[in-house]
Amino acid sequence: METKPNQLIFHSMASRWNTLAIDIDIARSLGFDGLETSGAKIAAFLEAGFSKTDLRDRLADLCVPGIGFLIDLERQGERRGDMLREAEELCQFAVSAGARGIEAITGPLDLRAFEPGAARCYPQLYRGLIDLPEAEQTTLTAENLGAVADIAADHGLIVYLEALSWTPLNSMDAQLRVIDKCGRDNVRLVVDFWHAYTAGDTPDRIARLDKDVIYGVHLCDSLPYVGGIPNEAALRDVPTGSGTLDLKSWVDAVKATGYTGWWSCELFCRRQHQDNSYAVARNLKILMERLILDQPDSSQTKNEGTNT
Repeated sequence: METKPNQLIFHSMASRWNTLAIDIDIARSLGFDGLETSGAKIAAFLEAGFSKTDLRDRLADLCVPGIGFLIDLERQGERRGDMLREAEELCQFAVSAGARGIEAITGPLDLRAFEPGAARCYPQLYRGLIDLPEAEQTTLTAENLGAVADIAADHGLIVYLEALSWTPLNSMDAQLRVIDKCGRDNVRLVVDFWHAYTAGDTPDRIARLDKDVIYGVHLCDSLPYVGGIPNEAALRDVPTGSGTLDLKSWVDAVKATGYTGWWSCELFCRRQHQDNSYAVARNLKILMERLILDQPDSSQTKNEGTNT
């Protein structure tokens, strides 16, 4: 239901502890074009006794480009079966919400898996494919992505890949190799500024992407990263626009590809998660309008008018 270019999407992570109903109200009342939410929030809404019709009605006038997220995409053995069942459930949630896609992310999520001696110190900890050569990681991840894409295709959905920056295959080039090897028409990637930055990609690299492989953009910020295993909880604990990233250069890099799709304001700032979610979202939207739509800061313009 995309009706205009460069849609501004509210991300449920920007109001992490709120209910789906509040997220929907924030998006609608502040004039966002849509909402990117999570399977967990949808499940909680339905488990509380609301129907799928209630869900669709609540979201009826909002674009829902996708819902997240399918974790540890690369799982093997019995875990692979679990992953595919989770993919089916997430697709069913997406259809119920009128969403157009599901997000798949790579693992392992637990940073301890990447510590020296982790296999010995944490023998029960999920390690994914980190002990395998890169070529084998690529093949196995691509096979799983293809299987998820086939499930999604049965529901008329897109799968958008996001490689977490501390996991294998985290660069844009590595993700594109996975997508190419997967060979499915309904697979794209999401450009997340924080993951790209901490994986070593730059705006120049983003600008060279094929616009048709980009499904969406997560506009977000970071504290300075000096190397090592990127600690998301620490490095993303900053209001968007107050971190180290030159957000305009990242936005311009995406736009240089010719991309005109949706932009979502993902946020991991703990202080803002505990603040007034409407005020936080309003400021995020003003920032997005300025960076993406080249609109002046409405609050600043109003203040300037008052002072003259």
